[in-house]
Amino acid sequence: MITMDYHNAVLLKETVDGLDVKPDGVYVDVTFGGGGHSREILKRLGPKGKLYAFDQDKDALLNTIDDNRFTLINENFRFIKRFLRFYGVKEVDGVLADFGVSSHQFDVAERGFSTRFEADLDMRMNQDSQLSAFHVINKYEEEQLKNVLLQYGELRQAPAMARVIIEERVQGEIKSSEHLKEVLKKFVKHKNEHKVLAQIYQAIRIEVNQEIEALKELLSQMPEVLKVGGRLSFISYHSLEDRLVKRFIRNGLFEGEPVRDVYGNFEVPLRKVGGLIVPSKTEIKENNRARSAKLRVAEKI
Repeated sequence: MITMDYHNAVLLKETVDGLDVKPDGVYVDVTFGGGGHSREILKRLGPKGKLYAFDQDKDALLNTIDDNRFTLINENFRFIKRFLRFYGVKEVDGVLADFGVSSHQFDVAERGFSTRFEADLDMRMNQDSQLSAFHVINKYEEEQLKNVLLQYGELRQAPAMARVIIEERVQGEIKSSEHLKEVLKKFVKHKNEHKVLAQIYQAIRIEVNQEIEALKELLSQMPEVLKVGGRLSFISYHSLEDRLVKRFIRNGLFEGEPVRDVYGNFEVPLRKVGGLIVPSKTEIKENNRARSAKLRVAEKI
């Protein structure tokens, strides 16, 4: 069953163009979702080409593509190397990623991703995962909560927010998104209400799904998974992700500087291809979710 409104693929042509698809190549789409990017890759592959896709969300399995060149793996992309090996694949010609939450996940109220609906605190992309938004809000210590809101939501008022949540928990558990909004209402009662709420939700979601750790693990495996000349084509939606992708492409590290030789040179596994690509005004008009998308392409040296 194909649900065409599951997710509108962002920067569809540009991201797949970035892979420079070879007809008989082997490619990986690590964020399958509604399958938009995967279908575009398959269009450009010949009969001997292969495409592997990853998605940890069971809902995405309903969108699988009936094509003998295609394999969908119901796992987190942080295990890319392990599961490709399982299928006898050591190196690939390209890896595509479109990070963030699919439109489907935002639109299904009970998943708890959207600020638009009242729902139980959940936000798990993998519905078998133990860690949910309920656990983060009700079980984390004040210091842990503060760090989540500060690091992943980039919220200046994170210490005060964490304190208010802890105080509310004394009365009883915070079970729903409405209850959480009520607890934090003094921080969001102004013209930037939607922005602040989105930052709070983003912070909790990143923590629940360990998104930053998963991204680092994915990037770290790229030099090993990609063939020489193989491409990565990654779309990020917030500065935390984009910073990591940009840094890793530049020097193969997430922080600090690489060790230089006596001449000041250092070896890097990747080189960037072209500059930063962002959606056109037309695409943003048609798909509001595209507004913060940033695409970076790199090639293994």
